[in-house]
Amino acid sequence: MSSAKHSYHLVDPSPWPFAAGVSSLVAAFGFISFMHDEGNSLFYLGAAMLMLTAAAWWRDVIREGEVEGHHTPVVQIGLRYGMALFIASEVMFFVAWFWAFFDAALFPGAASPELVARQEVLGGVWPPVAMEGKLFDPWGVPFLNTIILLSSGVTVTWAHHALREDNRQRFLLGLALTIILGITFTSLQAHEYGEATFSFTEGIYPSTFFMATGFHGAHVIIGTIFLIVCFLRGLAGHFKPDHHFGFEAAAWYWHFVDVVWLFLFTCVYWWASPA
Repeated sequence: MSSAKHSYHLVDPSPWPFAAGVSSLVAAFGFISFMHDEGNSLFYLGAAMLMLTAAAWWRDVIREGEVEGHHTPVVQIGLRYGMALFIASEVMFFVAWFWAFFDAALFPGAASPELVARQEVLGGVWPPVAMEGKLFDPWGVPFLNTIILLSSGVTVTWAHHALREDNRQRFLLGLALTIILGITFTSLQAHEYGEATFSFTEGIYPSTFFMATGFHGAHVIIGTIFLIVCFLRGLAGHFKPDHHFGFEAAAWYWHFVDVVWLFLFTCVYWWASPA
């Protein structure tokens, strides 16, 4: 345990914040180059640097909590606030895509001179006339994915309760089921994208559809990796009934992903469906 005379953790100098900033800058410039068809090698380099930096940084945080005992109750409160604020920022990220979607969906006609061009492009209706016969059936793969994600929310909650009861076997089982469901969701979404009859560049509906559902899919992949790390840590004997915020943060993130998908299914798939 820590030998400090107070409950706060004064972090030692670390290279990872600087490394993360440099990696993000390289990835950003690489993404811009990729969008301008100037190659994607710089983006891949930046993304690899960022992932390696994140892995090393989180390794140090895990060591601080599990080995060095720095994650006191006071420190855990700070970690909880940090995770809550991070999820709040993610909520606002998705608000931007929903805003773009509803701005076009609720005002497809020329209610003002500024919307005349929109009237011509959308045909004054939503979904746009050009999307007729191309939209996904909301009660096919999207509804199946909804059931899968809701089920994964149940299994991750079951795993959390098992951990609080110090039942490690049920904890690992619930976590494994959640991971399997997350991978299944991603696989079905990839299949859905492969079957799409419209592309990203065909207008406001395809662009908002792919941006919103695509970024959600990326969050599912990130959340699945988060849970896989928790599973490996669980196998290594990490987490205690009264000290497991690393897993709790993953569960918070996963529930956030679930809620965003409910809004996506309801608004983008079902509400916007002509049927």
